[in-house]
Amino acid sequence: MKKNIALAAVASLFLFAACSKSNEKAEDAHAGHDHAAEASSTEEVAVEEETDNVASADNTVLEITIKGGDDMKFDLSTIKAKAGQKVKLTLVHSGKLPKASMGHNFVLLNNGVNETDFAAKALAAKDNDYIPAGSANEIIAHTKLIGGGESDTIEFTAPARGAYNYICTFPGHSALMKGKFIVQ
Repeated sequence: MKKNIALAAVASLFLFAACSKSNEKAEDAHAGHDHAAEASSTEEVAVEEETDNVASADNTVLEITIKGGDDMKFDLSTIKAKAGQKVKLTLVHSGKLPKASMGHNFVLLNNGVNETDFAAKALAAKDNDYIPAGSANEIIAHTKLIGGGESDTIEFTAPARGAYNYICTFPGHSALMKGKFIVQ
């Protein structure tokens, strides 16, 4: 019986030692791995793949339909265009609730405009579809405020290259209803 226990103990030690060495080898191999380089190359690939989906900036009009529903979400989190391209954007309210309780708009902000600060100013602009008076220099384009089943179409020229924020300025919506307008 003592022999069996001793044999089991020795076998366990060999097994433990073998597992420990393979973990050390894996950790050594893993330690030399550059996660930052891997993440960077992954991002580059993703950016390269995304640019293939951007329409050219010639005379082509980029037609976009973006939907917002009673769940307080836009169906597009990213929109891409070329600098100087004509954009025809249609906002569709896919929900059923009225404008007074679940209105939506699309507001494309200029670079450098803080979306949280802008949304806070918009709270006081109920009579103007939650677009603050005197904010023309902060906005590239915006739709009117719409309710369930309604839509609004706007046309504008895509600004200079960069990443711009868009939001819904109806009270409380900008935290969820937002996205990036990427101009290349």
